[in-house]
Amino acid sequence: MLTVLRSSVMRSMGRSFSSRAASLDNLDAQQQAAMMNENCFLVDETDKIIGKASKKNCHLVNNGELLLHRAFSVFLFNKKGDLLLQKRSPYKITYPNCYTNTCCSHPIAEVAGEENGTEGVKRAAIRRLNYELGIPIESMPLEKFEYITRILYKFSDGTWGEHELDYIFFFKDDVEVDPNPNEIAEVRYIGKNEVDSFVSDIKEPLSPWFRLILKEKLKFWWEHLDNLDAIKDHKNISKF
Repeated sequence: MLTVLRSSVMRSMGRSFSSRAASLDNLDAQQQAAMMNENCFLVDETDKIIGKASKKNCHLVNNGELLLHRAFSVFLFNKKGDLLLQKRSPYKITYPNCYTNTCCSHPIAEVAGEENGTEGVKRAAIRRLNYELGIPIESMPLEKFEYITRILYKFSDGTWGEHELDYIFFFKDDVEVDPNPNEIAEVRYIGKNEVDSFVSDIKEPLSPWFRLILKEKLKFWWEHLDNLDAIKDHKNISKF
């Protein structure tokens, strides 16, 4: 069954949605702008770090070009195998109000250790899951993040875009969530057999990366949720 998590449900899973909203003191737009100054790792198509650039410069189209940088996408499932999706908040500078997978972001150059390959990206994912979804850090040990593969994709709307070498992680457990309304407008679990009807029924768009992953691989990966070793590919980088 499709489950929408709003404040009434949040209270049974952690702090209430509204309590975090009140603490933001109307600083949403400034917070989003400030985070665009964080530096991402620039990489080549083999995933070798070749420099760094701000999130803004990584995502802003410049003469039709976008900087390739390292990123991650987390797909968090509960023990029943339902996937936690989020709707990005209206305060987001890029792709506001889009539905997307559980958490997507970047390792950050200013955070020690996040440059260190797969483990560094996992640590970035833990940091971001805690910030966006309020999941307690102690609930997310490194060894529970299943590294599936890496994908490379590019998308542009003419002003903003994505050109990312994206690490795909699966995480399966029942966790407490307390979404940060500066980042997330809504979260919901959907079952494997509901995803197509969900996408057909919603009025808001999907994020470009989630739309690509859903089209190309997600259903296949999901079928192997209890046998992930059968689908892991740590050698190749797939281009979407």
